[in-house]
Amino acid sequence: MSVLALPTYAQVSDADEAALTDLYRRGTPPNTLRAWERDLAYIAAWKMASFGRPLDWPEDEKVALRFILDHAQDLTTKKGPAQDAAMELIAIGLRRELTCPAPATLDRRIASWQAFHRMRNLPSPFSTPLVQQARQKARRANARPRVPKSPKPVTRDILEVLLASCDDSHRGIRDRAMLMLAFASGGRRRSEVTALNVEDIGRDDFKAKGLLWIRLLETKTTKKDQAPRLPMKGRAARALVHWLEVTKITDGPLFRPISLSDRPLPRRLASDALRTILRHRLVLAGLPVDFATPHGLRAGFLTQAALDGAPLAAAMKLSLHRSAVQAQKYYADVEISENPATDLLAD
Repeated sequence: MSVLALPTYAQVSDADEAALTDLYRRGTPPNTLRAWERDLAYIAAWKMASFGRPLDWPEDEKVALRFILDHAQDLTTKKGPAQDAAMELIAIGLRRELTCPAPATLDRRIASWQAFHRMRNLPSPFSTPLVQQARQKARRANARPRVPKSPKPVTRDILEVLLASCDDSHRGIRDRAMLMLAFASGGRRRSEVTALNVEDIGRDDFKAKGLLWIRLLETKTTKKDQAPRLPMKGRAARALVHWLEVTKITDGPLFRPISLSDRPLPRRLASDALRTILRHRLVLAGLPVDFATPHGLRAGFLTQAALDGAPLAAAMKLSLHRSAVQAQKYYADVEISENPATDLLAD
């Protein structure tokens, strides 16, 4: 695991690195590990800047309370130790600005801090009544409207426009298969799509039923020993099989870079490649480049499921959402606009 190019006091210590390695061995997704590493570096640098000493295990309640208070206020014009510490964090690249961080960002950093206490079987200072109360008040004071991860959901009509931009070149065939798989298999995250191997695609039922089975070894919500198998049928299944037949790829990475001479290369696409591909297709389709992000495919799947009347539980079996509350947001957005009560004064 790489260490950020930061001052010594902001780098992950040997003990913390060992803890991260232990988490990896237990199957924690790589994205989560990277987030914890960044959060721990931030926390360590903040304490050094604020108190002049490294982290303690367990941490003192006063330090936890100060962390919450310092991150629950706008420091743009507020002079003092909190602003000085924030300026130091900005100088070393761990903080972007002096404005108050989003409550979700504060919650994530606290959750990381608590996780490292649990790994050491130590009590967390964030569990004390005083700190919990301060955290709740900070969350309410800085509550913000929910901002979607994608400006717009890529619903079926938008997806059709993107697919129409895909020609019969290897690049076009690959992009068509990637976009359709990302949407039709439950709204897959971009890292899940690029992590797929040919061996993860089960084709035993394709000739008889037109059905493929996709095995996801790693997702945000499942571990390797819980690898789900998801069905994909219809045009999406045919597009993926067509990609494999045209390229004659039999093993290794499922989706690969395409050379300038329109030949598939042997290496895997970058984990963020779906973002680049989606932007390219948006431009070709005559849409703004920032019309949607890869998460729009995930949001689009759930939105389209709601529009088509699919039960929420059925959609969640494919999207692999653990929280019905989270998945329900997409259904609620659709339901309120389609509610007959909105037509009381319609033309």
